[in-house]
Amino acid sequence: MTKASEKSARTRAREFALQGLYQHLVGRNEAADIDVFTRDLSGFHKADSAHYDALLHGCIAQASELDAHLSPLLDRPLAELSPIEHAVLWIGAYELQHCPDVPWRVVLNECIELAKTFGGTDGHKFVNGVLNRLAPQLRPEEVARDPARRS
Repeated sequence: MTKASEKSARTRAREFALQGLYQHLVGRNEAADIDVFTRDLSGFHKADSAHYDALLHGCIAQASELDAHLSPLLDRPLAELSPIEHAVLWIGAYELQHCPDVPWRVVLNECIELAKTFGGTDGHKFVNGVLNRLAPQLRPEEVARDPARRS
């Protein structure tokens, strides 16, 4: 396990974005209100605030589009997802679609770790399965070049 002090600024940004997206999904809080609250949390100064902004505001603004990508890959209706799984999948889908500087495998690994840390038992396996099927749709060339994907 990585010590908290060793977490990257982007990992921290994802953690704060996850907390914010959870507030949005559960409490229907607005992005601006979540943003003000989150920036005051302990440790936020160590996060990549630009990446946090992109994830929080991007996922909320594009929620319908992200859900449209995710829904066909789910084994249950969106409404039955835990808010943590839903938010982690939004982060993964958003990064796959809008953050080409983050390799697709890093997106998957980061989302799996978020699900392990914040989600329920085996939620990370579900997240892994969904994002592993989504990655070739959103990043076909990059996934095709990955030697580990070839059989």
